[in-house]
Amino acid sequence: MKKINCFIPAQSVEQFKSTVEGLKASELVGDIYLLANEPIEYEGCKCLVVDSLNSSATVAKIAESSDAEFSLIYTKYTTLEFGQYGIERFYNLAAGAGVGMIYSDYYQIVDGERKNAPTIDYQVGSLRDDFNFGSVLFYNAEALKKAVAETTAEYQFAGIYNLRLKVSQHYTIVRINEYLYSEIELDTRKSGEKQFDYVDPKNRQVQIEMELVCTDHLKAIGGYLVPNFESVNFDEGEFANEASVIIPVRNRARTIEDAIRSVLAQKTTFPFNLIIIDNYSTDGTSEIIKKYAEQDNRVVHLVPERTDLGIGGCWNAGVDHATCGKFAVQLDSDDVYQDENTLQTIVDAFYEQNCAMVVGSYTMTNGEMQPIPPGLIDHKEWTPDNGRNNALRINGLGAPRAFYTPMLRRVKVPNTSYGEDYALGLRFSRQYQIGRIYSSLYLCRRWDGNSDAALSIEKINANNLYKDKIRTMELLARIEMNKK
Repeated sequence: MKKINCFIPAQSVEQFKSTVEGLKASELVGDIYLLANEPIEYEGCKCLVVDSLNSSATVAKIAESSDAEFSLIYTKYTTLEFGQYGIERFYNLAAGAGVGMIYSDYYQIVDGERKNAPTIDYQVGSLRDDFNFGSVLFYNAEALKKAVAETTAEYQFAGIYNLRLKVSQHYTIVRINEYLYSEIELDTRKSGEKQFDYVDPKNRQVQIEMELVCTDHLKAIGGYLVPNFESVNFDEGEFANEASVIIPVRNRARTIEDAIRSVLAQKTTFPFNLIIIDNYSTDGTSEIIKKYAEQDNRVVHLVPERTDLGIGGCWNAGVDHATCGKFAVQLDSDDVYQDENTLQTIVDAFYEQNCAMVVGSYTMTNGEMQPIPPGLIDHKEWTPDNGRNNALRINGLGAPRAFYTPMLRRVKVPNTSYGEDYALGLRFSRQYQIGRIYSSLYLCRRWDGNSDAALSIEKINANNLYKDKIRTMELLARIEMNKK
């Protein structure tokens, strides 16, 4: 039996020639298939005419041609070069292991420079459709064929995503933490520019398909939640303030005054205050907060006793404060509310939608608060019926976020500085409806100094690993809840 069949995207001979010749050099490689939009010929290769790389029809054609032990699918139109015995390493680790798919760390070649591109381990909660496996997917052909046989829907964009989830239902997906190949990378945008691709309106149809695939997967593994929600009783406790805006801050002298002013300018029918948790700032931020606290008794300048708090820990300190209102509303120290009606709109949504948490929409701007692409981030992929299931697929829920304080005090905020809000969204949505406001409430400012403007690949991986773990624990909790 042939060991490995390879499936390579093809636009022109010049584009794939080097990749194909490298594959031919391995004795393990059987047939090499060119995936092209129209017939193309090259010595030693076969051609599969496909509509796109990501459709379910393309995956079905790959499965039909997978008569070797393994199928190697390359997902880029740039040159692929395996390292020393890289193909052999893929095969030797997968052979006899019974895994469904393996992937590896790799090198990216950017402007002629080779850079490390480590991946992260896959887990049951790694449901993101943008999970980075690298560009080489090494499938057990039996697992691939089984996944295609179990697929009943047609997908134009989500075929590869559906394949991975279907395979994961019966087989393990394993990372090899070795650098086994190099690929040419053409997308050189910073992390802060890439992170909102999925909410770009031009990708809306893609997101609809991805949601369908993820929902189908959750139903198959027992993690899907039907749209039945527990009612929220807003009569718990006594509060002097109907709402509190919570701002954790450390060293934001450049922006904190704008944030404070945007809160104090709010017009509401109820009393509110502003609790600023000053996490030992050293750049003049503390002095700015102190000035406003002395001028306006609505401003609470709180310096926590603990010195080990992240953003989430600062949130706990604010929410636990005696003056915290019935609803705790988020504002980042970099940002400002859209207008004077934001706080009223958020509080009204709690009562109108009977929800334990509210998530709004925001507009991306530069430091001078001028709109920049992609503009409005409204997370319209959140629907009342399926939002809490789709939340396991996407990497964020939106902003600003607000919580019913008695419930937040029970659940507690994870003491982290990344993903704490996402963790809360998953946890609350397991039982309660999350209210949504799709109009812009918030200006999210971006500049080179932002903490997430240009993250290293190591930091991106650490962040994604954390969110995948949160998803894993939430998914397991939902499966157990459904069993009961």
